Amino acid sequence: MGQFVEFIGNHLVLSTLWVATLGTIIMYHQRTSASSVGPQQAVMLINRQDAVVVDVRDKKEFDTGHIVDSINIPLAKLKQRITELKKHKEKPVVVVCKLGQQSGDAAKTLQEAGHDEVYRLSGGLTEWKAQSLPLVQK
Repeated sequence: MGQFVEFIGNHLVLSTLWVATLGTIIMYHQRTSASSVGPQQAVMLINRQDAVVVDVRDKKEFDTGHIVDSINIPLAKLKQRITELKKHKEKPVVVVCKLGQQSGDAAKTLQEAGHDEVYRLSGGLTEWKAQSLPLVQK
């Protein structure tokens, strides 16, 4: 611990930049992403609260396998097609992507459109598959 304090004292500028960078990353993630849920929590939301699943992957990826009754709206077209989700404003929305990285941007867009309960699936469809949960394949 003493060496740590000595390092900070000797490298004050470097330490300050590191803390500032960490703070910026944390603030960015808090502002841009919705609450994340794991696959089991998503299943509970779908079954108990009639949550709507919005898959933001491309149509080609969506056709290879998707969650039952999910709505496919590619991330690039989400702002143009957001009116399709107006009838589901009172329901929770679970946003799904491939790895859980793009769903944060989609969740923010949905929150800005007036959806109150928006969640992103952590780990995306990759984690869903890893837990051997069911998928619809065409």
